[in-house]
Amino acid sequence: MQPLIAAAAAVLAGFVNSIAGGGTLLTFPALVAAGLTPLQANATSTVALLPSALSSMLGYRGELAGVRRWAAIFALPSFIGGGIGAVLLLHTSNAAFSRIVPWLVFGATILFLLQRPLLRLVRGSDLSRHDGDTDDARTLRDPSIALLLAQLVVGVYGGYFGAGIGILMLAALGFMGFTNIHRMNGLKNWGGFCVNLVAAVWFAMSGIVRWQVALGMAVGSIVGGYVGARAAQRVPQRVVRGAVAVVGVSSGVWLLLRQL
Repeated sequence: MQPLIAAAAAVLAGFVNSIAGGGTLLTFPALVAAGLTPLQANATSTVALLPSALSSMLGYRGELAGVRRWAAIFALPSFIGGGIGAVLLLHTSNAAFSRIVPWLVFGATILFLLQRPLLRLVRGSDLSRHDGDTDDARTLRDPSIALLLAQLVVGVYGGYFGAGIGILMLAALGFMGFTNIHRMNGLKNWGGFCVNLVAAVWFAMSGIVRWQVALGMAVGSIVGGYVGARAAQRVPQRVVRGAVAVVGVSSGVWLLLRQL
């Protein structure tokens, strides 16, 4: 029964990750309930959700048209950060790992919720004009050094745990000037795949991944990731943004309550 629950959680996690991120909050407790330690659960979840990150990215491939050079540059800090985060996790105790994660997720969610008001303040313009399917031409230039450094930090966090990584990337992309939530999701899924790929390799080499569980969950995550990616592009942008906020808040609350 427990493997079935874990597989079902992986389907939902793949769906949620493709839309807003935070799917780890579904797989992580399922794996802990199955008897894995928090560190084993985190490493196994990262490996299990890697296929969903790939399928989600493929589902958004059309949204990356015109920004592929941008995406290629974006990959470098994602790979480096994911590796650093994975190494840090492998040197962290279960107790310390559980204490720090809720506050990182809350911080990411607050940043995302404040994104549009802060952009209005900085630009002095009404962002409602930019809610269509195209972004300002300025956003198609190469990523700034600031964004690449921000993505490096996000990558470290993603390799360390990963819940809320999508919210962090969406917030950073918004501050860069992107306004099309679907294109932002495409870039977010690409960056998340790069981070998770490197982290998964490190975890696999460490020997803490429970492979029987991970492989079963991977199948479910592929289905959920691709379906979520296609569905997200057929709903209004405000609904997708709302989903991002809900996932962020609920993720932080769950992690905080788990410590009590």
